[in-house]
Amino acid sequence: MNDKPLVGILMGSDSDYDIMKETALALAQFGIPFEITVSSAHRTPERTVSYVREAKNRGIKVLVAGAGAAAHLAGVIAAETTLPVIAVPIDATALNGIDALLAMVQMPAGIPVATMAIGKPGARNAGIFAAQMLAVGSPELSEKLVRFKADMARSVEAKAEALKLRVAEDFK
Repeated sequence: MNDKPLVGILMGSDSDYDIMKETALALAQFGIPFEITVSSAHRTPERTVSYVREAKNRGIKVLVAGAGAAAHLAGVIAAETTLPVIAVPIDATALNGIDALLAMVQMPAGIPVATMAIGKPGARNAGIFAAQMLAVGSPELSEKLVRFKADMARSVEAKAEALKLRVAEDFK
């Protein structure tokens, strides 16, 4: 990205990249600069805490954490900062991400974490939600989000029309 990052994306393992890439794609769609790294709450706790404590001074406004299994990354991040934290549960175990989801939504009082859906849809929504938070102070970004929602609505209308024609053809 060409500007100073506004969003920091952390993932517990590089194997989470294919999912967390969706967050980055959503941010890029809105022209929001971001940075992305691997940092584990369990394997590299010092790295995680250091990154989070320095984030605000580097201009980061929102943090997104993707993790699977015990999924403590978002909670550790939220414990170390006043920046908003968005969590993305990753399907990394035999429990299909339910374990990560429960770990993320069960934060103790005082440690808020906004938790998205499991996997790629949640990662995409994390990027959009970060954009919505940043848009509070940016009329330009707010307008991009309005256009985005309008484009989604037009897409649904087009699909409804195409389906109507398909059904008419199938049942004539």
